[in-house]
Amino acid sequence: MAKAATFVPFSVQSSRSLKTLLIIAGPTAVGKTALCIRLAKALQTDVVSADSRQLYRELTIGTAKPTLSEMQDVPHHFIDSHSITDAVNAGRYERECLAVLDKLFQTKDTVILSGGTGLYINAVCFGLDDMPPVDADLRQNLRDRWETEGLNILQQELRQLDPVYVQTADMQNPARVLRALEVCLTTGQPYSSFRQKQPAQRPFQSVFVALDRPRDELYNRIDTRMDAMLAGGLIEEARSLLPYRHLSALQTVGYQEIFPYLDGSYEYDEMVRLLKRNSRRYAKRQLTWFHNQGDYHWIGPDDDQAIYTLLSTTN
Repeated sequence: MAKAATFVPFSVQSSRSLKTLLIIAGPTAVGKTALCIRLAKALQTDVVSADSRQLYRELTIGTAKPTLSEMQDVPHHFIDSHSITDAVNAGRYERECLAVLDKLFQTKDTVILSGGTGLYINAVCFGLDDMPPVDADLRQNLRDRWETEGLNILQQELRQLDPVYVQTADMQNPARVLRALEVCLTTGQPYSSFRQKQPAQRPFQSVFVALDRPRDELYNRIDTRMDAMLAGGLIEEARSLLPYRHLSALQTVGYQEIFPYLDGSYEYDEMVRLLKRNSRRYAKRQLTWFHNQGDYHWIGPDDDQAIYTLLSTTN
């Protein structure tokens, strides 16, 4: 059971010299949504989503968005805010999110930023690295290779060129793999070597919380969620998106496993197995990312009081 969600220390509400961005991060299905709604009600604030797929209005079932009832009493931002035909990258998200936060902090001392997309969280809190320009012909060549040779070949090449980056990268995301290869091949240097700049200055302080559960419990929740998505119409949603399957927004777990099934490449049971396996692998990569950041306080998803205590002791 959640602990005293209505109790908020006075110091959290009124004694800060800086505005506070409370980051609630963690892997898929860990329980971020329920916790953030409790926290937002107690802190009388908004939730800003840092999920690179929940912002697309066409992706609903496969992205596990908060429901309308869950969002009824708590304003959410970057949920259904964009179309899959209007792609959002980390740089655009950074700019748009900072503008939203600027407005929210005019009336609120604390705002919650929650999601599992670590790159988006880092973009908002620290800024993005300045990357070198990439040759357009090389970019097109890599995309042609992806279509003809497949992602696996490009993944192997990136592992050789930048073993540091692949330790935390989402290697199932073609856009991330292609972007890293572009930089590696253009400069002759690892992509990770360009991701070391000093953090940007922000007019707020960031408090980082990451959620985790025992691994078997987390994986059971993932499997149960996937069963619920399938029962709720995930296949039908994916079928409606077939004309857009080439877009970057659709290069993600939860849809990439269904498209081949709809093509007749494998049977239903294999599709379900891949959906659950790849979702568990994605959660593991998310955990690795947040553990490697070093700034996070690891807290259980039902321990609201620990978060209030952390906020009250952060200056």
